[in-house]
Amino acid sequence: MASKDAKKKDPVFSLISGTIAGGVEGVITYPTEYVKTQLQLQAGGKLQPGEYRFKGPIDCLVTTFKQRGFFAIYTGVGALAIGNAAKAGVRFLTYDQIANQLRDKDGKLSGVRSLLAGLGAGMTEAALVVTPSETIKTKLIHDKNSQTPKYKGLIHGTSTIIKEEGFSGIYRGVGPVMARQGANSAVRFSCYSTFRSWLQEFSGKGPDAPLPSTYTFAAGAMAGIVTVYTTMPLDVVKTRMQGLDARNLYKNSVDCLIKVVKANGVFSLWKGTTPRLTRLIFSGGIVFTIYEQIYNGLTTFKK
Repeated sequence: MASKDAKKKDPVFSLISGTIAGGVEGVITYPTEYVKTQLQLQAGGKLQPGEYRFKGPIDCLVTTFKQRGFFAIYTGVGALAIGNAAKAGVRFLTYDQIANQLRDKDGKLSGVRSLLAGLGAGMTEAALVVTPSETIKTKLIHDKNSQTPKYKGLIHGTSTIIKEEGFSGIYRGVGPVMARQGANSAVRFSCYSTFRSWLQEFSGKGPDAPLPSTYTFAAGAMAGIVTVYTTMPLDVVKTRMQGLDARNLYKNSVDCLIKVVKANGVFSLWKGTTPRLTRLIFSGGIVFTIYEQIYNGLTTFKK
């Protein structure tokens, strides 16, 4: 994925490495995703009956733990872990294959072409995996906030949503999800490629040489920081559009954006930044490091 990596990626290895990396990262970082989702669900100003308004990320964690126990912060983890594994597999497979086609005659990938490959990868994963998995996760978390939760778990919740709303019920917010994922991957991959190239030059290693895990973790973490602040408003709109009350509150994504800003101001579009920042710093570091280690391992094993 580095801009100077002249070797084309093997699609099977990309899929395997990305899937494993995404699943591991999803489970490790899920509590931050739970907190971010809870805070964003409150960004629109309207609460479910009996729902408590959290004062911030720490209050959300502490209150949830006191009221519902430790495992409550893993509500919806199944949907996200499965979705995360699938989307990372699709993301890395799509990115690497688009990047293979965009490399110049010397096998190099410019920053702009890396951004385009990331955009294509993000929109593909959004359409195939991210929208349904995150919609289900968001609805499960939102349902737990009500006084009488109706979903008994991942399978029951998914089947109930489809039964009541049809398949459109798990594809709620597909527009903002595609916009967010496209922007996420475009920014993340292009930044990662740039940071990785800088670290390769700093380390004195050749453009094709594997980097130590500390270097890939640092490049992924820095890419995660840039990604959070540039795409946060899309993430807030996406979460609000996937809430239980979205059908009654918003006509579309633009209407959602306007109403959220009117209710709580423009800075509410960065609601949940702290937990998302925490997640993407570690997420970027973990997923790129695991991906590269597994991919390099598979390549070595093949030889």
